[in-house]
Amino acid sequence: MVFEFFGDKKKAVISMAHIGALPGTPLYDADGGLDKLIDGVLSDIRKLQNGGVDAIMFGNENDRPYVFKAPPEGIAAMTAIVQAVKPELRVPFGVNYLWDPTASVAIGAATGARFVREIFTGLFASDMGLWEPDCAAASRLRHNLGRDDMKLLFNINAEFAHSLDQRPIELRAKSAVFSSMADAILVSGPITGQPADQSHLRSVCETIKDVPVFANTGVNIDNVRDVLSLASGVVIGTHFKIGGNTWNAVDGDRVKRFMDVVATLR
Repeated sequence: MVFEFFGDKKKAVISMAHIGALPGTPLYDADGGLDKLIDGVLSDIRKLQNGGVDAIMFGNENDRPYVFKAPPEGIAAMTAIVQAVKPELRVPFGVNYLWDPTASVAIGAATGARFVREIFTGLFASDMGLWEPDCAAASRLRHNLGRDDMKLLFNINAEFAHSLDQRPIELRAKSAVFSSMADAILVSGPITGQPADQSHLRSVCETIKDVPVFANTGVNIDNVRDVLSLASGVVIGTHFKIGGNTWNAVDGDRVKRFMDVVATLR
């Protein structure tokens, strides 16, 4: 099961376009400014599209340490960057402002995104402190902005965090679909670039039948066959980078090799 905007493609691959550190964050390059950030993203999305990915998701992974409430300068900058690179896009795109679901929805609505990924539900102890997202506010904003068509992808086991909800992960996933109207469920590993527990992914996929289930982290050319034997698709960032390093630029050859394998699984 995949979204209608993927057409007849099965086992969808959503690739990350990691924007460089945004204004107001410790790693921001003020000398390079937004122009440098735009150039970096453009280079990555060209390699991703030439490699054959099905969709691109813009994220601010470089804005370490992360925050729960996006600052105005971050929202403005990310919106401007996505708008600047849109003419180059040939595939559907989404956005994710870590870790603010309302800001993510706002940026997605403003830029015409087809989907938004975030932590929308749950309660977590995390590197950033107590993590308590507000799904209702994000969902209401989507509706009030007239973007009910924009899919909300629920990452249900947050990276850099431990869930304080002791229910089994498949029950949390089922509850997110039932009570919070998730458009898709994403299963993550404990940190960016590390794979989800295969037993967790299996139990969620066996339980959730009404919406797509994606593996959200740690997918690579060695495990993608096993992952896609269960999941509707994958979100992939780190494996597509030079040397498999999250913070490097995209390696076009790695993208092509990975997508060649995926083609045999469809």
